[in-house]
Amino acid sequence: MSDVKEVLGKYSTEITKTIEDELSTIAPENLGEASIYLTRAGGKMLRPGLTLIVSEAVGGNRESALKSGAAIELIHTFSLIHDDIMDDDDMRRGMPSVHKVWGDDVAILAGDTLFSKAFEMIINSIDTTPEQNNKTLATVADACVKICEGQALDMGFEERFDVDEDEYMEMIFKKTGALIAAATKAGAIMGGASDDVVDVMYEYGRLIGLAFQIQDDYLDLASDEETLGKPIGSDIGKGKMTIIAIKGIASDDSGRLLEILKDDENSQEDIDEAIEILKECGAIEYARKLALDSVNQAKEILDILPDSSSKQVLLDIADFVLERNT
Repeated sequence: MSDVKEVLGKYSTEITKTIEDELSTIAPENLGEASIYLTRAGGKMLRPGLTLIVSEAVGGNRESALKSGAAIELIHTFSLIHDDIMDDDDMRRGMPSVHKVWGDDVAILAGDTLFSKAFEMIINSIDTTPEQNNKTLATVADACVKICEGQALDMGFEERFDVDEDEYMEMIFKKTGALIAAATKAGAIMGGASDDVVDVMYEYGRLIGLAFQIQDDYLDLASDEETLGKPIGSDIGKGKMTIIAIKGIASDDSGRLLEILKDDENSQEDIDEAIEILKECGAIEYARKLALDSVNQAKEILDILPDSSSKQVLLDIADFVLERNT
């Protein structure tokens, strides 16, 4: 099994350089600095890494997919900047968020700049055909619409406690999974894969994207504060509807869990009580199994690819989604 973080780190060097080159001409200076800020702050670079790895796994040249991968990272960064503004979050990747450093107006412009640059980069891809570029543009544009839909759904859930599992799965696919699926599909397109393989690679990305978000829900309750970097059960404290909360509400005949979730003033003792309820009714393990099932499906459909080191990395990344602790 490959060291996924090490592999992604190797790809991130190329991706970061490509992004730096593309954004180096942005003026005025404060807009350029705000635009590149989060890329320099680090991150897993999972999405662009997947684009390059998939392009190699389908028999293509990763140089052809490099600008598409970098573009997808710009889209991801654009979404983080705008999310932080909407949520008024102070920190991102261990640093003050963009809008806290440059203000809301410049942060919005930085996000818009990254969004626009992403499409320009795809158009200027190297050693690709116009058809490949157009298909990738359509794939990324579709993901952008889905991200907005997912964010709107998530906002709509804030005052609801009757969200069902199907609604939640739709939301996390659109908000989180869609861009990961676009990353893997773009890699297949730019790698010259057949339509059948392109479709399978989109499904692979969709499945690990779902698992990624469900694992986040799981870690909020099963990790520890030092590792996670935030208090355990913070989702409960916010009354957030996760797959675990949805399953727990449906299983808790006492109604106590719902009472805690609705309480804006809940204490740490209340949160600990809610966690015990979720453990006892099997909601936490249910989420873990759901994520595991998605990962196993993702690995199974990779049978369509010939054996290679890149295919093995894709298998390892699927496992990594569940093995990560942050």
